[in-house]
Amino acid sequence: MSILSEEHRLILTQTTNLAFDQHRPEGCILIPHYANLSADTVGRFARPGTEEKEALRYERNDGSVRRYTFADLETQSNRIAAQLRHHGVKKGDRVAIHTGFRPETALGHLACHKLGAIVVTLSHLYGPRMIEHVLTDSGASVLITEDNVWRGLRGQLTVPDSLRMTVVSGSVDREVMSFESLNQPLPGNFEPERTLADDPALLMYTSGSTGMPKGMLHAHRILHAYSPTISMFYNLELETRDCVCWTPADWAWVGGLLDLLLPAWKHGHTVISSAHRFDGRWALEFMVRHGVTHTFMPPTALKRIAELDPESVPEGLVLRVICTGGEPLPGETLKWLEKHLGVVCNEFYGLTEVNHLVGNCQALYTAREGSMGRAYPGHSTSIIDAQGQPVPVGEVGEIAAREDDPTRFLGYWRQSEKTQALVDGIWMRTGDLARQDEDGYFWYQGRSDDLILTAGHRVGPAEVEDTLLSHHSVAEAAVIPRPDPERGQIVVALVRLREGVEASEALKKQLQHWVKKELAAYKYPRDVRFVAEFPLTSSGKISRKQLAAEEKAAYERSFYG
Repeated sequence: MSILSEEHRLILTQTTNLAFDQHRPEGCILIPHYANLSADTVGRFARPGTEEKEALRYERNDGSVRRYTFADLETQSNRIAAQLRHHGVKKGDRVAIHTGFRPETALGHLACHKLGAIVVTLSHLYGPRMIEHVLTDSGASVLITEDNVWRGLRGQLTVPDSLRMTVVSGSVDREVMSFESLNQPLPGNFEPERTLADDPALLMYTSGSTGMPKGMLHAHRILHAYSPTISMFYNLELETRDCVCWTPADWAWVGGLLDLLLPAWKHGHTVISSAHRFDGRWALEFMVRHGVTHTFMPPTALKRIAELDPESVPEGLVLRVICTGGEPLPGETLKWLEKHLGVVCNEFYGLTEVNHLVGNCQALYTAREGSMGRAYPGHSTSIIDAQGQPVPVGEVGEIAAREDDPTRFLGYWRQSEKTQALVDGIWMRTGDLARQDEDGYFWYQGRSDDLILTAGHRVGPAEVEDTLLSHHSVAEAAVIPRPDPERGQIVVALVRLREGVEASEALKKQLQHWVKKELAAYKYPRDVRFVAEFPLTSSGKISRKQLAAEEKAAYERSFYG
């Protein structure tokens, strides 16, 4: 069903890379033959007339600020790229970046893309077990990190043989290379690699329902593929000249990197960053201080802001547009934001594998409280049944994208069979259930598999179970979700202890800390319960499905009475 008038189609064809014709009435996203995540962002504005425009403003924890123009980023990333090439980094090599919201992350990305190297993103939320897995699985040859983080990690990591160089920002350790030494000029002119749109650029790891997280490979075309929908969920305002952008979402993940940082630079806007721990009151004051006009925030962050007393909203806030995704945004939170901040809030939906399928653009159509929005143009998004057929209006089915969707990833890193398992005929299944009403709005109904969606993060039960089983007290573990009004779901761990180990509150806390430390802080079980035995499937496996159903029923009894 068409969601756009002819006038709206005209606006989108004039301001984005969307085209409409009789063969693709839902719209077609035009992708160039050559693309590069550095040249298509900072490279566009590091030229006469715009090179002195502020591109990045980094606020340190002490309140001091470092500023970079587009010319600064271009010059310094050229130096770093030349140095990396001098040290043997070439097209297709994997370089892991682990420097959080710091300028080194931006410079590292730009430099690697100039070389055609593949950036492996590493979050500061990852524990040593997760970092070790990513470094080993990706075969990264270079790790770029920062001193205060590296000092706490280096003794806990078994460094894979593939890693031949560690670069540490702020380090004086002679056993590693300092980032500052990379940012020094070499003789001669640097010439970047020319990359095709389908050349690999980014390797991001995300959880699945089985095993350790899988690497998802994206190409340089991804920013072009995202461009129309990014314009829409920023309410068609990115073409204006006065945008100042910020996100508290991790630059190691799609939301921070591809939904704000790089799109803002593609349009020549200033990006603000800070490593300050998120707090609702601080976030509002930070946005006032830096004149932020556009932001991407996960729903969990928005819920924190909406818990504030409206009277505490600081004067001087110039925020105009919030976009959000990763989990459903509660209707009450949306109403609070619109009423007390005076902003437009556009929600969108997608996966790292295939993204921006459904969402809102209030400049073109009205958002409905509690709805995910409508199918975005440029995507053939449908709701299908188990046989891969579209379901009637009002019936629940699985959200699916066309297997040739322009935002589709290149595949799971070195796991082609798992990539192919996503495809069902002409469709790519998402694992998310929804229904669609007569006006084309989608309404989320939950997950079709075991994956836990907590505060916008995807957590695979198996990785948490594996981490718990690595603790000397644990014999068996099953990890399941529990509904939660604030986070959507929380991680619950049911644990059978080894013989002779006594259950205690202290042990619960110890196991929670173990998962936080070894895996990631956002993946730890907020509830740990000790059990004597588990229900089993006919094949002798722990029945997560039965446990999850019992957990949900118990929650509903306690919540609804």
